[in-house]
Amino acid sequence: MLRNRVQLIAYADRCGGDLPGLSALLRGPWQGVFEGVHLLPFYTPYDGADAGFDPIDHEAVDPRLGSWADIADIAVDHDVMADVIVNHVSADSAAFRDVRQRGAASPCAEMFLTFDSVFPGGAREEDLAMIYRPRPGLPFTPFTLGAQRRLVWTTFTAQQVDIDVRSDPGRAYLESILDRLAGAGVSLVRLDAVGYAIKTAGTSCFMTPDTFAFIDDLTRSAHGRGLELLVEVHSYYQDQIDIAAVVDWVYDFALPPLVLHAAYTGDHAPLLEWLRIRPGNSITVLDTHDGIGIVDVGADPRDPERAGLLDDGQLDALVEGIHCRSGGQSRLATGWAASNVDVYQVNSTFLDALGGDERAYLAARALQFFIPGIPQVYYVGALGGRNDMDLLKRTGVGRDINRHRYDDEEIDRALRTPLVRALGSLARLRNESPAFDGECRVEAAGPGIRVVRSTADATATLEVDLAVGSARMAWTGPGGSGRVDDLVAESLAVS
Repeated sequence: MLRNRVQLIAYADRCGGDLPGLSALLRGPWQGVFEGVHLLPFYTPYDGADAGFDPIDHEAVDPRLGSWADIADIAVDHDVMADVIVNHVSADSAAFRDVRQRGAASPCAEMFLTFDSVFPGGAREEDLAMIYRPRPGLPFTPFTLGAQRRLVWTTFTAQQVDIDVRSDPGRAYLESILDRLAGAGVSLVRLDAVGYAIKTAGTSCFMTPDTFAFIDDLTRSAHGRGLELLVEVHSYYQDQIDIAAVVDWVYDFALPPLVLHAAYTGDHAPLLEWLRIRPGNSITVLDTHDGIGIVDVGADPRDPERAGLLDDGQLDALVEGIHCRSGGQSRLATGWAASNVDVYQVNSTFLDALGGDERAYLAARALQFFIPGIPQVYYVGALGGRNDMDLLKRTGVGRDINRHRYDDEEIDRALRTPLVRALGSLARLRNESPAFDGECRVEAAGPGIRVVRSTADATATLEVDLAVGSARMAWTGPGGSGRVDDLVAESLAVS
């Protein structure tokens, strides 16, 4: 079972160079800081059209990063999370290449979705308009399959062809991936883009009842292999609540924009309301390899009458606030300004979204660590990284603004900064205090928020005002007690 400890999110090639290099960080300077790790796609190739989320071979570790033995080695003393890219595979995969060559004669022909397989009788304009889209245009790309020109379903990019997960070869493909991950000691699998996996004519093809049934079925398959399951969906907040009731873990994608809203405006009320209703079985994040989600706190795009956690005016102000505080850098990386597979996210490091204010950043991290759930910290955030405008300029890919490639010297330098040292101390406190295995009380405290975690013999209290970046902490327990009023300047040692 997944331990209640802080985890790292990292690309091995961008943080450590390869899997052994990342392992050395986890067992060296980050010993006791990150006791779990989400290994972002390490499959062949890790550097494809979508940074590994378009695998050619989903069952092979890219040899430039290491081997399955390296992953099993990390799993000896860390909870390891890995991606199952449910919705699609690379157009260069062996299976799709065979379909392109042999068409219907290929044993893999049923593995891939086409326009005809979803709409065998054709589709009306309203059927196509109903499909929920993460990017502009229709989700189809023309390919020649055997001797026929066909429209293949491509939700994200033309290089990522969608799988028919309900077909026999599609299901066998997913189960083979689960087998491989379980054999390497992986604890948790993340279902990437699962909300788009089931296409049903006459629906939005996103988070439909058929999708929930598929998730339930795949959850049983994962549990049968000793794997826990995390569902990755950027969607209306009520969807997360509904999904959380039937799976092991969901992401708290509403947290980052609500934290920023409170920091920009001093209005903690939407955040407090979310903390009241949010699922307890959440993986909490402030930053990931993707952008800062907006759809997660807005009105339901399928039914705008269902209000969001923020209204349209607040959302507009939030997006402009990120652009302003990042000095306009996020604007250059977001939406139509760059090559993005999801235009409903704002691309920026979380520190830059806070205007580089390190105390505000640590206050936000403290809140993330105190609320129920398993906290994850993205490697750029763990190293106090800023927007990588050079990488964005070279690639033109919006998300690359927050996907810096660190060399060893940069990592060593970052680890010595007060911000990164303070974040490490905060994570160690979160990992070591038994209070965080207990109950949680959240309440308004003046202009900010108070969070109290407690068991029979341990208590940890946080008072945070995100608008001014203040965070005061106090704790007691078997290991000792302490109080901190300045997360940068003062020690957070448990004893």
